[in-house]
Amino acid sequence: MEIKLHKQKIELESTTQIEFMDITEKVQEIVEKSKIRQGQVLVYVPHTTMGVAINHNEPMLIQDFMRVLYKLVPMDDRYSHDLFELKKGSKSDGRSNGHSHCKSLLMGNSEVIPIEKGKLMIADLQSIFAIDFDGSRKRDVIVQVMGI
Repeated sequence: MEIKLHKQKIELESTTQIEFMDITEKVQEIVEKSKIRQGQVLVYVPHTTMGVAINHNEPMLIQDFMRVLYKLVPMDDRYSHDLFELKKGSKSDGRSNGHSHCKSLLMGNSEVIPIEKGKLMIADLQSIFAIDFDGSRKRDVIVQVMGI
C-alpha cells in the first residue's frame, strides 16, 4: 500500500485579542476529502502568535483557559520584544505583542491526531482549537493528512 498525503489550508479571521476557534469540523471535513482511512492528521499554525490545542469546548472552561493565560503571561508586563525603537530595521507591524509570542510558545503550534476508519480519534468532548493570541487578524491553519 502506498502512503497518501493531502494538504489543505483553513482560512480564519479572529475578532478578539485572544480567541479560541473550534476547527474540529473543518479538520474532519479535510480528512474525509483526503479519502485517507488510517493514518494521522497534522494541524499546524504557521504564525508565531498562535497556538493549537485539544480540549473541551465549553464556554466557562474557555474563560478559565483565558484567565490562566493572562495570569501566566500578563499583557501589561515588560517584554523586550515590544521595544520596537531598539530594533533597527525591524519589519514590525507596530503591535506590542511580546505577550502573544510567549503564550504561543507555551501552547505550541501543532497537534497530531490519529485517524481510524476516516474519522479523527478524539473523544466526544474534545475539540481542536486554533488559538489566536494577537487578534484580530486573518490567519491560516495548515492541515496535512497522511496515511492509507
